[in-house]
Amino acid sequence: MITTAGQLDPLTAPRRARASIALVFGVHGAVSGSFVTRIPWIQDRLDLSPGQLGLALVMPAVGSSLAMPLAGRFVHRYGGRAAVRGLISLWCLALALPALAPSLPALCVALLAYGATAGMADVAMNAQGVEIEERLGRSIMSGLHGMWSAGGLLASGFGILAAHLDLDARLQLAVTALVLLALAQPVCRGLPDLRAPEEAEAPPRFALPPRSSLVIGLVGFCAVFAEGASMDWSGVYLRDITGASATVAAASYTAFSLTMAVSRLAGDAAIRRLGAVRATRLGGAVATAGGVLVVAADSPALAIPGFALIGVGIAVIVPLAFAAAGRIGSNPSQAIAGVATVTYTSGLIAPAVIGTLAQATSLTVSFGLVTALALALMLSAGALRRAEQNSAANKAMPPGRAPENNLSAL
Repeated sequence: MITTAGQLDPLTAPRRARASIALVFGVHGAVSGSFVTRIPWIQDRLDLSPGQLGLALVMPAVGSSLAMPLAGRFVHRYGGRAAVRGLISLWCLALALPALAPSLPALCVALLAYGATAGMADVAMNAQGVEIEERLGRSIMSGLHGMWSAGGLLASGFGILAAHLDLDARLQLAVTALVLLALAQPVCRGLPDLRAPEEAEAPPRFALPPRSSLVIGLVGFCAVFAEGASMDWSGVYLRDITGASATVAAASYTAFSLTMAVSRLAGDAAIRRLGAVRATRLGGAVATAGGVLVVAADSPALAIPGFALIGVGIAVIVPLAFAAAGRIGSNPSQAIAGVATVTYTSGLIAPAVIGTLAQATSLTVSFGLVTALALALMLSAGALRRAEQNSAANKAMPPGRAPENNLSAL
């Protein structure tokens, strides 16, 4: 329950709130994992060329980037619990749209809606996660993002099975959407109903991110660029550069995803011990070492551990960036939307930049860029220090004074 002072009950509510938001992250990841496995079916059904499919797959990132700045107003008006429930429900339902599209233009529109609901739900649930983390007084964001990865992996397993059985994706994704929608409703009941104070000014309907969040977003940009490049190009790199078999190359995505999920689930313990800045620097060092291995690799035995180290190193960076954004300014949702916009843009351009650079030079040179951005994480980690100091200052405030970004419950 929520007390009149807006604090979570010290005995029961924190566990329930943490479990609920973790399951919300899992549901969000499951939607993404379900869709990814049926992309080949959609391509075959609409007879899309690689270029046409590439154009369509840009639309979710475009939709997310356009819609995320709207999320702050949505959360302010309806409160944290209702915003998460409504947006995660729309995200679940949007899963059914791409498979129903009868043409490329319709598919692009469906994927725009899919991306818009994904982005807004992402902002709302991360804002809720940051607030719960602040009230618990310990790091949970890495574990929450680990639950997202775990949900995606679990759902992708069912999607792979459906593809193996040659099930119609229209039926499979519609049923999956309804199952996840039904699961999301009771899960969201455990979230605290955090709302802005009545006297708080409503954010603009379309709010540009604060400048301070953009600096933090650059940290996330470096991490997501390395993640996107590794996930999309690791298989090709293993095949073309190291001469790996098709089976080994195909398994690289699953291995990288598992590495990310496990590292995120275990990452909160390291963050609590080291703090955000030192954890980011350590992660950057590990990812840089992995990048060096990849660039130097002439066999799968060297490249695979290199990609694994990249995954371990960057796993906690994005959760830390979201957590840091949520601790600055008076509107956590707006700051998180700013960080999310920058990081999602990185994920959008990374595969294309790697491919273009590889075309002009080589894949080895492309992953030299990935290594350089991993090194930049070590140099830019100080951007998270202000958020740590702000969080510490909030905790040190007298009981009668509300923290700058604290939400009160009605």
